[in-house]
Amino acid sequence: MKKAVLLVFFLSACGGEALQQPDIPKAENYTPAPVTEERLAPGKDVPAEWWKLFRSPELDRLVREALEASPTLARASAKLRQSQEDLSARQGGTQLPKVDAKLSANRIDVNPQSLGVQQLPINTPFNLYLASIGVSYTLDLFGANRRELEALQSGVDYQRYELEAARLMLAGNVVTAAIREASLREQISTTEDMIALHARQLAIVERLETIGTASRADVATQRLELAQARALLPELERQLEQVRHRLATLTGRLPGAAAQLPQFRLAELQLPAELPLGVPSELARRRPDIRGAEALLLQAAARVGVATANLYPQLTLTATFGSLASSGGDLLGPGTGFYLLGASLAQPIFHGGELQAKRRAAVAAYEQAGAAYKEVVLQGFQNVADALRALEADQKKLAERGDAAAQARAYRDIVAARYKSGAVSYYTLTEAQRRLHQALLERTQASADRYADSAALFQALGGGWWQAADK
Repeated sequence: MKKAVLLVFFLSACGGEALQQPDIPKAENYTPAPVTEERLAPGKDVPAEWWKLFRSPELDRLVREALEASPTLARASAKLRQSQEDLSARQGGTQLPKVDAKLSANRIDVNPQSLGVQQLPINTPFNLYLASIGVSYTLDLFGANRRELEALQSGVDYQRYELEAARLMLAGNVVTAAIREASLREQISTTEDMIALHARQLAIVERLETIGTASRADVATQRLELAQARALLPELERQLEQVRHRLATLTGRLPGAAAQLPQFRLAELQLPAELPLGVPSELARRRPDIRGAEALLLQAAARVGVATANLYPQLTLTATFGSLASSGGDLLGPGTGFYLLGASLAQPIFHGGELQAKRRAAVAAYEQAGAAYKEVVLQGFQNVADALRALEADQKKLAERGDAAAQARAYRDIVAARYKSGAVSYYTLTEAQRRLHQALLERTQASADRYADSAALFQALGGGWWQAADK
């Protein structure tokens, strides 16, 4: 009875301290107050190919090309395969006995007098041949091998989630860059119209100066406005070229091949009719970065188990079967066979505190992984909350910009009608047109922001990768 109690105490001590998963914040809502974005569809999952919600065949094709040709994904996929092979190798090395075959031949010459005899029962020198098969297996009494495999499996899971996160980021970058390109093209077109208007206004003011109805200050002011409008164009064109370079790079092309890419315009993109919004309780299972942090946490916990098991004995069983023969003998003949059976037990006694320190380090690493997991979860919820508030603001801003553009258009139409009747000057008409173009430019930027923030919400919710994995 006493021996049994000691054995139970000994085995229970191997488990070390109980390692509890950190408490994860449980939220019923993403934001303190409800979001008024009219397109939200609460409880609905994001589709795996979420970028199709913009209903652009060119965008869909470009995202697919990026997913197939990206070196970033190729690197992440190779790291996943490496971790899988490391796991397979360790499984084979720990779960099954090791069997090795050995064949040797040696030439031996011994001086009988060195052994204190005049002669040996056999003639020297002679040849000695040995053929053997050795089997060894280390029993996993305290779970070191099992926990090591768990750590390696968690490493595989981590690399898998890293691959999914890279796919999500790549698709999001392509979509965002395409939206940015469409917005820049619209801004460039509007800016060119504004430059033409300023040029016409300048010509009018210069004519008015010649007849004495406008001052030199009026001309200088108009030239300044024209120069400022023209100064906007090179920067917009530079940004457009850089976005095109980025799209080429994301799809595995050199920047010089950007001319082969489709051109995107806001009129060809459609705002998603609805925005799937999964429930907050599922967010931690949806975002690949959170799942990756969870895998690292489990890996750290398994390594604590390995460090704990290393404090206790290791029992290894060995068996060797073979045949031994000298010169002229037959390795397979009678009387040449032999076998050896053995067992070894290794118990660490004094390592200068090394093993205990390694276990304490493993526990500290586990606590660090737990804190990192909490941090990633909190950041994930913040990403969703920020995206929702951005969409809410975009909706209001777009409505205001749209109303301003409508008012500017109505004002321009009134001025145009009065100009035809001779009630106002052409300068007044061009000024009304300039205001309309400025309002249209601001509406374009607001519309592009709403497109981009819709894509940001899909990314913040995890991108729907789990649905593709279930197929």
